[in-house]
Amino acid sequence: MSLNCFVILHTLKNLIDSYMLLSDKKILEEIEKGHILIEPFVKESLNSNSYDLHLGKLLGCYKDRVLDAKSNNKLELFEIPLDGYVIIPGNLYLGVTEEYTETHKHIPLLKSKVSVSRLGINIHSTSGIGSPGFCNTWTLEISCIHPIRIYRSMPIAQLIYHCIDGEVEQLYNKKQNSKYNKRSMKPVESMMWKNKF
Repeated sequence: MSLNCFVILHTLKNLIDSYMLLSDKKILEEIEKGHILIEPFVKESLNSNSYDLHLGKLLGCYKDRVLDAKSNNKLELFEIPLDGYVIIPGNLYLGVTEEYTETHKHIPLLKSKVSVSRLGINIHSTSGIGSPGFCNTWTLEISCIHPIRIYRSMPIAQLIYHCIDGEVEQLYNKKQNSKYNKRSMKPVESMMWKNKF
C-alpha cells in the first residue's frame, strides 16, 4: 500500500470515528464513569443512541421588540400553565430543559424530536452543539410555523453524544470567558453583549 493510500485511509478512519455516536449502552457506561451526568435520569428516556429531554415549566420572551446585540436584553419569564400555553409564529420563546446535564469527555448535540418538528416547532435556530465541559440545563430557542399549544414536561429534544478525537485543552466549564456556566433552571438570555466588538 502506498504512503498516500495509507494517509487517505487513516484520515477517513479519523473522520468516521469523530462522527460516531454513543449507543444506549455506551451512554450508560459513560454515566457510570462520571463522564456524563443527567439529572433526573429516567431509563425510559434513553433511546438507542440518544436521551430525551423535556420542556421545563418556565418560558421567557424578550421585553423589547427590537433587540440590541450590544445590550443586555432582558427576559420576561412566566410559567407554562398546566393546561398548556399557545405559542405563535413571529415570536421567539426561550425555554429550558427539565434536565441538568454534564458532559466531560464528549460533544453533546441537542436535536429536536421528530414528533416535535412535525408539529412545526423549532427548538433551536443554529446553536444545538455543546462543548466538552458544558454543565447546565439547555436553553431552547423555540419558534413555530403556526400557533400550537405546548406543555411543561413534554418530550421536546434529544441529546446525542459525539466522540471527540484527542484531549481537550480547555473544557467549557473551566474557561474564564464562558458565558453560560452559571447553573440555572431558567432560560438564559443571549450574552452576546459580553463580547468585544
